[in-house]
Amino acid sequence: MRRAVIRGTGMYVPEKVVKNEEFNEMYKKDVATFLREKRNIHERRYMDSSQATSDLIIPAAQQALTASGIRAEALDLIIVSTDTPDYLSPSTAAVVQHRLGATNAGAFDINSACAGFVTALDMANKYIVADKQYLNILVVGAYGMTKYLNYDDYKIATLFADGAGAVVLQAKEDASEADGVHCATLFADGQYHDYMGVYAGGTRFPVTHEVIENKRHLLDFAKKIPIETNGTHWPRLTNILLDRMKKKATDIDHFFLTQINIQSIHEALDNLGLPHSKSHNVMDRYGYTGSACIPMAIHDAVVAKKLKKGDLVFMLGSGGGLSMAALSLTWDYDT
Repeated sequence: MRRAVIRGTGMYVPEKVVKNEEFNEMYKKDVATFLREKRNIHERRYMDSSQATSDLIIPAAQQALTASGIRAEALDLIIVSTDTPDYLSPSTAAVVQHRLGATNAGAFDINSACAGFVTALDMANKYIVADKQYLNILVVGAYGMTKYLNYDDYKIATLFADGAGAVVLQAKEDASEADGVHCATLFADGQYHDYMGVYAGGTRFPVTHEVIENKRHLLDFAKKIPIETNGTHWPRLTNILLDRMKKKATDIDHFFLTQINIQSIHEALDNLGLPHSKSHNVMDRYGYTGSACIPMAIHDAVVAKKLKKGDLVFMLGSGGGLSMAALSLTWDYDT
């Protein structure tokens, strides 16, 4: 049996640290307390004006390659998940392929907003299982949303940050059913497509002076998605995977969840009857980094030596659209 396993992880965040207190000064009000107590955000990282999303990806990818023990030339495919690409076209993955020297790899981007990394990991797993020419796949989640922030809206602008996370997914031959990626499921509710996003630059709203004057080129939370959405759907998707695997929630060792709201994470775990400590969180140090936050949290857990061979790991991502993705896997090595 052929299965896909994670062999290496990496992450990168820009050097510029922005603490909550800087927003107190900017907005002349106490926003730091809310961010700290209700969102578990203490500080975040901002890319500088010279950086693009690919500049965040390269060091994260190189770290993942080093950890996996393979060279860039051994990659068969690069999948970049981002909704803040270097260009509308061509793909950021093409930039990454060139800069890494991954001369034998195909490359493409996906955009399912902040559900993107888990979606991309699911796709990479299916490539490896279905087609034996794919041995090593680099899967990246990257976010450069600070270039799209509207600072007129302090409730939104204070949450977001920049970063990238990467994993190398590798084929494991003669594996057992207990090895590697087990299963995944996707969910979408397109009625929310116009609730949050960056709406300019496509064919609906090409960039014009009027669009810029109306700030449509910036991140817009036009309507409010029900606050209970993640807390409701994350347990539901978790249970779908558990039923397929014939496992119980208590069998799960670690959760890696979208890191925008600590209260949603706690609500989801409460609904599953699990302790909050099951989720490894990084938003306290890095803010909200969209499709990058889950691979960043995974790498942070690797550095902290929290993951052990045989641990059952669940990842759940959610983002605009509305899009969600859930995936389960068995961790393949001691950290």
